[in-house]
Amino acid sequence: MHMLAIDLGKQSFHIYGLTDDGEVVSRKVGRAKLVDAVTRLRPQLVAMEACASSHHWGRTFESLGHGVRLIHPRFAKPFVKGSKNDAVDAEAIFEAAARPTMRFVPLKSVEQQDLQSLHRTRDRLVVQRTALINHTRGLLAEYGIVMPAGASRFRLQIERIIETAELSDLAEPLFRQLVEEYRDLDARVSALDDMLVKICRTDERCKRLTTLPGVGPIVATSLVAAIDDGRHFKSSRSPLCLDRSGTATLHDRRQTKAGRHRKQGQPLSQTATYSRGSISIAKDQQARRPAIKMGAGPANPSWAQQDARRHGE
Repeated sequence: MHMLAIDLGKQSFHIYGLTDDGEVVSRKVGRAKLVDAVTRLRPQLVAMEACASSHHWGRTFESLGHGVRLIHPRFAKPFVKGSKNDAVDAEAIFEAAARPTMRFVPLKSVEQQDLQSLHRTRDRLVVQRTALINHTRGLLAEYGIVMPAGASRFRLQIERIIETAELSDLAEPLFRQLVEEYRDLDARVSALDDMLVKICRTDERCKRLTTLPGVGPIVATSLVAAIDDGRHFKSSRSPLCLDRSGTATLHDRRQTKAGRHRKQGQPLSQTATYSRGSISIAKDQQARRPAIKMGAGPANPSWAQQDARRHGE
């Protein structure tokens, strides 16, 4: 068998392929029997959608000597015939993978997924911390206390504001609990930042990336986790293949026939690439050219600077 397509699931999988005699193989397989079923069919290539657990199964089949092709679900969708079900999806994956011009998602190593899991955990904590800051500022505003925007200002001023504010016996301990919760989240984010810095100092790829303007440990480790080897892609302008299991990409702007722009891919990390990367590059560009005054007042801050201030950079 040349190629076998697999529609992945948690406990139930569907395989689809053509034998050397032209016989169609299409059947459902349980999780415990999937490896045995693939081994018996002995396909040269195994094609799957790049979705949850696809990199795990890809490494498993690759270790057994099979070639692995991961396809973005967006590229497999046009080949779906009729009503959507597991069998139809498996056939669509087979048809898409057979196209000579199809682009595939690079297979992630365990180290890449470890690093990406670290970034996903950090992103979740940052979101929770930002939500807690906004929640606390909103409650304080109900007592006539308006705090300036920005995580850094909140970090520096919240303790003093709680101490000097005229709060009731019920409200004061409530706000102190919110501040304690914020300190805990902030400490956990700082601990993950220290881990990323340590990884960046020991990884040669990250060291090379940090020589670029605006690229620090967070952006460098994000790129290594998402892309690994840039030779997987034809050029820097090519849209990087994005999969639902975490292969994040940079935006690629393409112009449609109607003249409108559309974006392909998703950001690696908006906080990392915009707040850190863009603001640093913007500052570097501003340092190289003379300042342009807008009217009598100072120049308006760029969107990247405003975004960085909101995130406390």
